[in-house]
Amino acid sequence: MGAEPSALLVALAAPPELPVAWARELARGLADECARAGASVIGGDTARADHVLLAVTGLGDLAGRAPVRRSGAAAGDLVAVAGPLGHAAAGLALLTAGLTAGVRDGPLVRAHLRPAPPYDAGPEAADLGATAMIDVSDGLLADLGHVADASGVRIDLDLDSGALRPAQDLLAAARAVAGPRLHSTRTGLVTRPADATALQWVLTGGEDHSLAATFPPATPLPPRWQVIGTVRPGDGVVVDGQPWAGSPGWDHFAGWPRGDDPPGTPHLAGDLACLDAGGAHVDPLGRAAGHGADPLDVRVPAAAGAAVRVRDVIAETRPLAAYVADGSHGSLQ
Repeated sequence: MGAEPSALLVALAAPPELPVAWARELARGLADECARAGASVIGGDTARADHVLLAVTGLGDLAGRAPVRRSGAAAGDLVAVAGPLGHAAAGLALLTAGLTAGVRDGPLVRAHLRPAPPYDAGPEAADLGATAMIDVSDGLLADLGHVADASGVRIDLDLDSGALRPAQDLLAAARAVAGPRLHSTRTGLVTRPADATALQWVLTGGEDHSLAATFPPATPLPPRWQVIGTVRPGDGVVVDGQPWAGSPGWDHFAGWPRGDDPPGTPHLAGDLACLDAGGAHVDPLGRAAGHGADPLDVRVPAAAGAAVRVRDVIAETRPLAAYVADGSHGSLQ
């Protein structure tokens, strides 16, 4: 991480009956966010499909900086966050509970429907000497867990830090969602049901797309970077020195492996977990760097059994029709 946003590649597949107005609204939304980030749409593709499929690839420019990976945190580093925590989760909870009267245009619901990542905070953190960085999309505990695993350290969060203390808007939303229901507390420092719910949003909600980073201990941080903890020897993420009793956030592959799978059956979730724990960093050609991780070969086998040329994978500019015409598409099957 640490790059300045520069461009988007947008691929859209849609049914022919899709209203043109829908596509125009999508284009306006992309243009608005690009303007906020300082980027532009430079290309992509369109295709016909039974359902709407949208794939967006973001490109950035490191401007001579070294990329800030997940694997550089060291004992003694500060852990800091730039941007809100728990707002998107609170907005989703309000919408799910049907509590939209007077709040649909409120900041919490807007945070869920249209998050505002602090794009410029990434390059800023890199220039400040950040040792590791990640965006908070799956939940603060889950995403910092990736940093802890990749760096081989323990991250200890401090609930007394201002960024982790639920603000009044989160507490009000939690009370509205919870109503008379009772909730069990997850820490001795939280005693009221609304506090517990709001704290859960802050620590595990995700989708705010704020940035979390680690910095050398003497780093002077700008005000928007709020210190929330420290890096220590060990492993995992703890809250006030104690493990978090519950899910740390969203898990895309939760539930795998299935109970009826025979022992030793490989699963994507396990493969991704091993890759992350190994601290591997995959470049466009599929090579892994650092921490002695085994290389990953992402080349597609050709029809004749040989590997596709690297040029065919990353530099081919012919349209798909050309692949079909000369038989090259066999390597993509």
